[in-house]
Parts: sequence; C-alpha cells; structure tokens
Amino acid sequence: MTTTGIQGLIKVAGPALSESTPRISEECARLAGALTNQLLQLLWARNGFYAFESALHVYGVSDEPGALGLNQWNAGSLWRDAYGGLADDLLFFAEDVFGGQFCIADGEICRFNSETGLRDRLAGSIDDWASLMLADTNVQTGWPLAHEWQQRFRPLLPGERLVPKVPFVLGGEFDVSNLHPLDSVKAMRFYGNLAVQIRDAPDGTRVHWNVED
Repeated sequence: MTTTGIQGLIKVAGPALSESTPRISEECARLAGALTNQLLQLLWARNGFYAFESALHVYGVSDEPGALGLNQWNAGSLWRDAYGGLADDLLFFAEDVFGGQFCIADGEICRFNSETGLRDRLAGSIDDWASLMLADTNVQTGWPLAHEWQQRFRPLLPGERLVPKVPFVLGGEFDVSNLHPLDSVKAMRFYGNLAVQIRDAPDGTRVHWNVED
C-alpha cells in the first residue's frame, strides 16, 4: 500500500519515465539493503519521474536499450569512479536540479553533496524523504532557480541538470547567471573530479573547473 509521503509526491509528479516493470538489479538491491522494498514501492507507484518543473528527478527502472535508469545510473563506470571511492556503497535514486544526489546509505536516506562527496542524513524511510520533498521543496530540490532559469531561457531537456559555472563550494552564487545546463553524466564526472581535487586539500589550493569543456 502506497504511504502518505509517496502519495503526495506522486500527485505533483510528471508522467512515468518508463513503462517497464520495476525490477532493480541484484547490485542495486544490495546497496539499498533494508530499504529495497520501500524503493520498489515508490517505483511501483510511478516508475521514474520529474517533479517541480524538473527540479526533482527520480530515476525509474527501464529495460529498454540505451535507457539511463536506476540500474544504469548506479553502474560503477558511468560516473561513480570519478569520485575516487567517495561514492562507493551508496544507492543513488534521485537528484535535485543541480545534480545533488539523494541516496540510500546504511539504511537511511541521505543527501550526497556532488561537489564534495560528503553526505548528510535526511530521513529514515523513502516515505519520510518524499514528505520532506513536499514540505521543503525550495531547499531540497532547487525549484526556485529551476523555475527562474527555465522562464528566462528554455525548458530543461530530459537528462539535463543546472551546473554552477563557479562551484557553490568555492563561493559560486545561487543565481541563474551562475548556472549552465549540462548532461547529468557529464555533470557528475565534473563534480567527481572537483570532489577529489578538494578532498583533504588545504585552503588556497588551485582547482580545475570548466563546465563548458
């Protein structure tokens, strides 16, 4: 039975991204651990979707050739390897408009800071996470900037995220003038490279960042 938070999130979500039957891989189930059934509950309710003008993206499960669904997104060679171990043993299932990841870690829902590779606990269940997305949409998804950027320029394409030209962790402003649309895989590899550069680096260390490469 679908629970309250998931029900509310589905009501404001766009159409399912896949018509496939949601079956997650053995590796994804291992990473999701005790929350596997809760994740499947979300995907059975809506198999992948965008919400809040594409500010929130929940990965679906697709068996279609070339599809980039939950199983593919969590493959080690797609982008996780760019983090030098910082993204290991986590199940990534959703993202905000900047490519900040929502993940399952040790039986809890966490936010994975894509720029640093650090994570913070958000909720103890998928349903509580869904309730948080509804209650704190602006902060959790980046919706205000997603709305403003798309009003000023164009709708985001499927698979695109808004990446800062100057990383937020390096003082970049949360402003549309500092945002650049980028394919989500490229974005995560850029972020991973940044996270590895600044890991344990002393203040003043020079880093390389160019999202228009």
